[in-house]
Amino acid sequence: MMKSLQSTTTLHNGIQMPWFGLGVFKVEEGAELVNAVRTAIVNGYRSIDTAAIYGNEQGVGQGIREGLAETGLTREDIFVTSKVWNADHGYDAARAAYETSLNKLGLDYLDLYLIHWPVKGKYKETWRALESLYREGRVKAIGVSNFQIHHLDDLMGDAQVKPMVNQVELHPYLIQEDLLAYSKRQGIQLEAWSPLMQGQLLDHPLLQEIAGKHEKSVAQIILRWDLQRGIVTIPKSTKEHRISGNADVFDFELTDSEMARISGLNQNRRVGPNPDNFDF
Repeated sequence: MMKSLQSTTTLHNGIQMPWFGLGVFKVEEGAELVNAVRTAIVNGYRSIDTAAIYGNEQGVGQGIREGLAETGLTREDIFVTSKVWNADHGYDAARAAYETSLNKLGLDYLDLYLIHWPVKGKYKETWRALESLYREGRVKAIGVSNFQIHHLDDLMGDAQVKPMVNQVELHPYLIQEDLLAYSKRQGIQLEAWSPLMQGQLLDHPLLQEIAGKHEKSVAQIILRWDLQRGIVTIPKSTKEHRISGNADVFDFELTDSEMARISGLNQNRRVGPNPDNFDF
């Protein structure tokens, strides 16, 4: 059950992953980043999501260490995700990239390591590298990011280990209904990046109306909608009041009618690149 920030979903290999975490996309190295990660942990967050390409793994690691010191928690209490970038696809390159990420973070393992984008013709070799890290016990869980159904079908045609997680752009204008149904059938946990559509939905009248009924913010309504659909969510913020406010979503429930109305906002509209035609 989702009762608190520490509530977890069980991935198909038995690993517990928090339903709610902090994303740090576009947060640069420096005091603001370190403070955001530390603040999140002090405020009860147990999951931090970064990536090699964000260029901030060192600050994330520092923030984790400060948060653990302040709370008395141990490394095992925190779920840390990073991702292999497009320039590091391939068996040897991906394994080397994993070591680089660990060194920058100052950790000796990751809880979840993802392929960041489905680079055509390359992600299967990279997946073999992730499988080897997983089999060696170097990483607790492995998965993908920005994979569409056809990418997953293609990957799993040769895979020995099924991805545990798929992290994709997902918000009320891009509800990913087909991918969610597919993921549930396959036992792959879906995770939302940019769940608040980079703030573009915060003044939407329907969401404001539902927020008013529950005496919650629009952000809290959207994040609750994610959770009730069975989707892990990782909103990004660097401000303490937002970090704690975003997470205040465990004391109310949206009705079936409200859930349907929010899903009805879908326009299949993205703020990020399309996984079928990105060029980086």
